Amino acid sequence: MHPSTVLAVLAELAPAGGDRVLDVTRGGQSLAWLDDTDRTRRRKEIDRLAALDALHREERLLRRGWGFLAGRTEVDGKARKIRVPLLSQPMRLERGLTGYRVVPAGDVEVTPLVTDRELAAALEAAPGLAAPGWLEAIGSKAWLRSAAAATGLPVDALVEDGKHIPAERVVLVARAALYVARDVFGGGLQDSLRSWAGRDLSGTALAAIYGDAPDDRPDRSPVLSPLPLTGAQAEVVARARTAPITVVSGPPGNGKSHTVVAAALEVVHRGGSVLVATQSPHAAEVLAALLARYPGPTPVLFGDAGRRESLAAELTAGAEQGVGERELRADLAAVRHSQDSVRRERAGIRSSLDREYAAARLPEWEPRLPALAADVPGAFALHFDPARLTRRGLAGWWARRRLRARRGVPEETVTDAIAAATAQRAAAHLAATGGTDLGPRWIALHAAEAALADAVGTAMRNAARGEKRWDREARRGASSLAAALRAGRNRRRELLAQLDAPPLVRALPLWIGTVADVEDLLPAAPGMFDLVVIDEASHVDQVRAAPVLARARRALIVGDPRQLRFVSFVSDVDVAEVLDRHGADERLDVRRVSTYDLAAGSAPATWLTEHHRSAPHLIGFSAHRFYADRIAVMTRTPSLEATDAIDVVTVPVATLAAEVDAVLKVVGDLVAEDRRGIGVISPFRAQAEALEAALVAAYPVERIEELGLRVGTVHAFQGSEAEVVVVSLGLLPGDPAGRRRFVTDPHLFNVMITRARRRLVVVTALDTADGLLGDYLDYASAARPASSNVSDLSGQWIEELAAELAHLEVVVRAGYRVGPWVVDLCVGTGEEPIGVLCGPHPDGADAHLDRQRALHLAGWRLVDAFASRWDADPRRAALEIAAAQRPVTAPAS
Repeated sequence: MHPSTVLAVLAELAPAGGDRVLDVTRGGQSLAWLDDTDRTRRRKEIDRLAALDALHREERLLRRGWGFLAGRTEVDGKARKIRVPLLSQPMRLERGLTGYRVVPAGDVEVTPLVTDRELAAALEAAPGLAAPGWLEAIGSKAWLRSAAAATGLPVDALVEDGKHIPAERVVLVARAALYVARDVFGGGLQDSLRSWAGRDLSGTALAAIYGDAPDDRPDRSPVLSPLPLTGAQAEVVARARTAPITVVSGPPGNGKSHTVVAAALEVVHRGGSVLVATQSPHAAEVLAALLARYPGPTPVLFGDAGRRESLAAELTAGAEQGVGERELRADLAAVRHSQDSVRRERAGIRSSLDREYAAARLPEWEPRLPALAADVPGAFALHFDPARLTRRGLAGWWARRRLRARRGVPEETVTDAIAAATAQRAAAHLAATGGTDLGPRWIALHAAEAALADAVGTAMRNAARGEKRWDREARRGASSLAAALRAGRNRRRELLAQLDAPPLVRALPLWIGTVADVEDLLPAAPGMFDLVVIDEASHVDQVRAAPVLARARRALIVGDPRQLRFVSFVSDVDVAEVLDRHGADERLDVRRVSTYDLAAGSAPATWLTEHHRSAPHLIGFSAHRFYADRIAVMTRTPSLEATDAIDVVTVPVATLAAEVDAVLKVVGDLVAEDRRGIGVISPFRAQAEALEAALVAAYPVERIEELGLRVGTVHAFQGSEAEVVVVSLGLLPGDPAGRRRFVTDPHLFNVMITRARRRLVVVTALDTADGLLGDYLDYASAARPASSNVSDLSGQWIEELAAELAHLEVVVRAGYRVGPWVVDLCVGTGEEPIGVLCGPHPDGADAHLDRQRALHLAGWRLVDAFASRWDADPRRAALEIAAAQRPVTAPAS
């Protein structure tokens, strides 16, 4: 489909505008009036707001408003309560000794009731707007009256007292107050999409995802990153270099965010620019924090007030000269040097492993050794180098002459003789040198890999600040950006639209914000970025994704179709009518096709299998039920695997209030166990709010912050995690079937049971349950096996060594699986057992190296126990391994 058709359809199916919020106190909330707009003393209502802020620290729940329209009037033929600020800003409350600081956490914004954008921009541009003391400044009252008149509501007086609001008219209260904003609606996109429809979008990710994507010429050069990457993650990074559309998927905790960061750094390092669009401000902050852990460009968080102000200050201070070509060449030389060191260490280990592989074949050659030595004596000569000969090939008289092969000996016999001689030499070498001990080599390799990661990171950081990026045009663009970042939201939109995009993204190549902020704040420049990343794409509808995709030449789409999806309010009738009228196909069914679905239909998806978040018991049900056991759990250890990490608490009295009380008791017990990082969630908004009220009443804000308590719905927790999660199901035995269907929706249920890292407590008033919920409760209640995670791996040396370790009363498991890998022997019972590798990996040296790296990164302590090291004496090997696994105790004083 042509982009203009796509955008025309999406424009017709997009909401025309955001909801008109006339009462910010609905739902039982109240306004907390402020005497000082930037500080407030401690009092009951403020303490409650601070506690709510702490419980929802991953959201932006609090707002500070200035100039409230308050009262009651008729709107659209109905009497409506009015409580709405003319000016508002997301805030955080920071606790002090005697009160709280009111700290900005987002944009100052004129009420959406002022629908004239030019007027809203002019109002936002007023000098000193929302600054300390602004309400008392000359001109502020005139500003309030102008803004009030622009809303169209009938305001008949300006008052200073917010405690006595009239019942039948609307007044303007010239004060500031704090309030809770649970639902924030974005503006409509119809006009924006129609404006995009008139632009040339060829060569953009939007054109690629809806049309025939151009042929991809993949760049197969090695992926070098400061982040440790699995093979699948490196594949995604490599594809994102050139592919018009790259799709990555996988279950919770499998490193999708890790992959996004690696891909973004790679593209920037190659001279490109990246836009990362997330579903929520919290997700943007998480990615920004992850990026901050690795060297690279400073990201522009264009929707975050605190970080934006910091960036504006940095830009205004003036950029330094930039890193020169000489230093950049030195960085590349350092990377090559470190890369050579890694290759050298890997080659040394591979050589040792190849020797073990060759020596292991000697028994099968021994019956034929005399005959082969007679037929091809040169192969068994002391100084013969078979590697040199095999590189040149066995054909020709010169090779046969060097090998002194008897006339008429077939080529297969020559090949066998070389292999037999190689095995004989390898066995002799191992016997003479005391066998294979790779311990020092592994230490050297891990050090070399760490040095390479540091060198790559340094090169990336300096390249992002290179003098070619920071030329005169780029500096001018950065200065203009600083001015735009300090402007109000509406004015900033205008200023950003005027910026010259190419030099701006050359100097500042990495931008992060929400999908909503992308269209609201960034210049409408087709192909402005080289790569756009859309995170949590299953939760993003096509209407919001289209303007994001139009701003880049390539796209990396990240999502999990088995987690929560977006919600659409467009009817089937409207979708069918619009599609038919424009001759569009089912891909534009905005009710059912998410951005992830759309991308997965246009490009192959790379599946990330390795799970690094939760204890095995916590992810086991989801892995089997929702992912067909396609999850490789890297958190497995004998101790964690045997741990029952799910508790089910049944409420004796089947009421929702009793369930809230039970949750409070569970939280109290966890606090008594000194647990930290506790999340309390429920599928239902009403139950989540009841839990919130109970926790606020039970714990002061200081304790909530100390414990890391959070509360919310399952939808609010998507993309988040906690050490311990307490789930309040909110179901009663007599509930209608619809409530149970809501809880057991596979997408919601999957998210609900995969937020915890260490422990999950399910609190329910149900005695029995069937279907998905019943299966999960049965799974949670079943006894954990002592150890079911073993393979059928066997071998004489492994069996003998395991038997000797058992005789020494060492707990040992043979063939222990960790993710996709098998540990020959797992020694010990703690959370950090020893992995004993008894020989080279059966799939070759590369597989052995990959297994070592994966287990090392997963925190395993690994020991090589090749038979050659102990001359095939399992007793000696067992004694040394047993000594290594025992803790060292200090002598008694």
